[in-house]
Amino acid sequence: MSEIEPSIIERSVEKTNIWLREVAEELGGDDRHYAYRALRAVLHSLRDRLTVEVAAKFAAQLPTLIRGVYYEDWHPSRTPLPIHDVNAFLQHVAEEGRMAGETEASIAVSAVAHVLRQHVSAGEIDDVLAILPEKLRVLIAA
Repeated sequence: MSEIEPSIIERSVEKTNIWLREVAEELGGDDRHYAYRALRAVLHSLRDRLTVEVAAKFAAQLPTLIRGVYYEDWHPSRTPLPIHDVNAFLQHVAEEGRMAGETEASIAVSAVAHVLRQHVSAGEIDDVLAILPEKLRVLIAA
């Protein structure tokens, strides 16, 4: 049995901090707590809309700690949720992130999508986009 090196955890913490800093910057500030809420809300909303297979493949590209956040409270048997339009998706993000409404959620989705496109392979982003209804693709692809 191989032993997990503590350096894996340290590298994941470092990558997670980079992602949080980048999300915060995309949101126009440096509030890492808010960046975490936004990242978590968007990842959960995206995960809940994907098939189990695509959700798992997507998760494999996330840093270990962010992958844990992504899987937190997931019920694969309930996915994909029947979210087919932008307003319903943004409402889901707003509820997950305890946000004021769809405008705030839209800003969060844009920020997180930008960071995801910087760190997740284009092929995996394409796989995620292929699963989403066309109306939702615009949020991630923009």
